[in-house]
Amino acid sequence: MSRTSPSSSRIVVYAAAAANLGIAATKFVAAGVSGSSAMLSEAIHSLVDTGNELLLLLGLKRSERPADEEFPFGYGKELYFWSLIVALLLFAAGGGMAFYEGITHILNPQPLEDPFWAYVVIAVATAFEGASFIIAVRELRRRPGSGRFFQKFHRSKDPSVFTVVIEDLAALLGLLVAFVGVFLGHLLNNPYIDGGASLVIGIILAAAAVALAHESRGLLIGESASPAIVADICASAARDPAVQRAHTPLTMHLGPRDILVNLEIDFREGVSASEQLAAVGRIEEAIRKSHPAVRRIFIEAHRPENAPRAADVALNPRFEERRSAP
Repeated sequence: MSRTSPSSSRIVVYAAAAANLGIAATKFVAAGVSGSSAMLSEAIHSLVDTGNELLLLLGLKRSERPADEEFPFGYGKELYFWSLIVALLLFAAGGGMAFYEGITHILNPQPLEDPFWAYVVIAVATAFEGASFIIAVRELRRRPGSGRFFQKFHRSKDPSVFTVVIEDLAALLGLLVAFVGVFLGHLLNNPYIDGGASLVIGIILAAAAVALAHESRGLLIGESASPAIVADICASAARDPAVQRAHTPLTMHLGPRDILVNLEIDFREGVSASEQLAAVGRIEEAIRKSHPAVRRIFIEAHRPENAPRAADVALNPRFEERRSAP
């Protein structure tokens, strides 16, 4: 099974931030030269994306803080919070400004200037955005899990990666719309087409923001681990010779690489309390070996009739529930 690390997520975000910052500067220049409303909307979009990447880096940094008394399970979900903030900014600042520029340009049309530099910037921006998009897609594809790309995207627990995928896809679509708006606007000498293109860009950004908010919502509420991980954890516990039955575990992602597991198992008849404790240790070791992201394991162990003997409980007061953390 492939392994991931925070550094791989940061590489994706750094690449996107660098690309968007350079693209935003060139788009603003091109918008000023050509007078294109769609190009100005794209410039604002790239500037917002740059700020969003910085917020994701902040979320990555803050999510790595160790657990304390106030937050005993750590700060992993803070990354999910900041990804939701990114969605709100993309909707309000990116989509809102694109709508504003489009409506303003339609109500007060201005003659379009020379589009040459707008075409140059669109070509350069497409190359940079495409490179950033490819990096993010490759990182997402190499993450553990099976299924098609859309399934891996939906099941991804790392917003620092899938946020960049959504933003870059929206940026590429926006550049295509901006090119069509500038081209047709000059070809037909109709500034309203350029304003309409800006409105379409606003719709694209709003849709991207809604998709990102939907993914972040599930992670904030508390999504389980992937079905493959859940099934493998159950199978690992059931393979232990002391276990009669392993119930489907309850899991929750506290962060992209931090999974909480609550597992209930039934021991075979005749297994002593000391043997049960040894079995619990073996199960925890097997789970962590296969899934390093599992950092907290709670195991509730029972005799087959779900009623441990009083002698067993006296021997081990924590017999019914054991907490284990690295």
